[in-house]
Order: sequence, then structure tokens, then C-alpha cells
Amino acid sequence: MTQEDSVPELRFHPVSLDRWEDLRRVFGDRGASRGCWCMRWRLPKDQFEIQRGEANRNALRSGIRSGRVCGIIGYLQDQPVAWCSVGPREHLCGLRVSDLLAPVDEKPVWSVACLFVAKRYRNRGLSLQLLKAAVEHAGQCGAEIVEGYPIRPREGDVRVPAAVTWTGLESLFTEAGFVEAARRVEMRPIMRFYIPQTGQA
Repeated sequence: MTQEDSVPELRFHPVSLDRWEDLRRVFGDRGASRGCWCMRWRLPKDQFEIQRGEANRNALRSGIRSGRVCGIIGYLQDQPVAWCSVGPREHLCGLRVSDLLAPVDEKPVWSVACLFVAKRYRNRGLSLQLLKAAVEHAGQCGAEIVEGYPIRPREGDVRVPAAVTWTGLESLFTEAGFVEAARRVEMRPIMRFYIPQTGQA
């Protein structure tokens, strides 16, 4: 059996209010990382910190209800185990105020804002499936460019804490077919996946 064969296969569903309890189970009682509830780039930083915990959870649920929070939930058999926030960049106010992650150009993009796998299911090769499924979902929603903001570990780092890799690692995006679009600091590239459009060669 090869390593690829041993990776469990996920199935995916777009997030919706009907699947709120599934997403809550993925994040657990801590709300993913210290009560973030995937709101870090959806709120001004000061407001995000004040709202850590229950208020961020309520804000995420409201965003799903309104349709401003987009993404997919990954399931292993019937168990929700993974989440990827992927949606229009303009819905992420944290990116609008970032000099390092400012727009590369004026083309409309969908952004991968967060990749999260429940702790007990990590290190099984699920993140690559999650990222590829996010690109597929974005394309089905009309996106032509999907953008990511991964981390490049410092040279010599053997293991990077999960708390700082919520945007993914550069190697993961490269494996999923993303290419570098900009790099304003060494550790934080902006990477893009260009979705082939029907009728194009």
C-alpha cells in the first residue's frame, strides 16, 4: 500500500446554516484557535480581539446566514473534520488593510482565508484534499482566480505550530497547483490558482 493509498478520502459540502452544528464540531469548544471562530480577517483587529470566544462564534454564524461567509466542510465518513474558508476577497476586511497582502492587481479573486483540520485528524494528508476541493468549489461559484497567503517556514524549522499555519504552508499550495503572484516579504508569498475557463485553450 502506498502512502497515497493510505490517505483517507474526504467528501465536501458548502457551508450553510443547516450545517452550522457540523462546523461547530470541527472547531470544538475552543473555537479553532483561542476563540477565533475564523473571524480574524473578517473583523477589524481590535474588534476581533474583543470578541474572542462566544461573540466571534455568533458573528460567524450570522455571516453564514447572510451568505458573506463562504467555505466548505470536509467529512470523513459522516464525521465533520475539516474546514476551508474560501470566498470573495472583498469580504475580508483584514486583507483590505494589509500592506503585505495588498491586492496584486485589480482582477477579482476568491481568497483562501483559513484551512483548519480538527486536531485528531491532522498529519493524514487531508489538507491537500481540502485545498483542492476549495478551488473546485470556488470555480463552481464563478471564480476565475483563487488566491492564498501561506507561510514559508524559516530555514531549519522542523515543525511549525498549527496556531500560525491557519493560512497553510507554501509547499501545500505549490502541491495543489498554485503559483507565486507576489512576495513582499520572504516568509509570506501571495499565491494564485488560475481556473481554466470554458472555451479557452
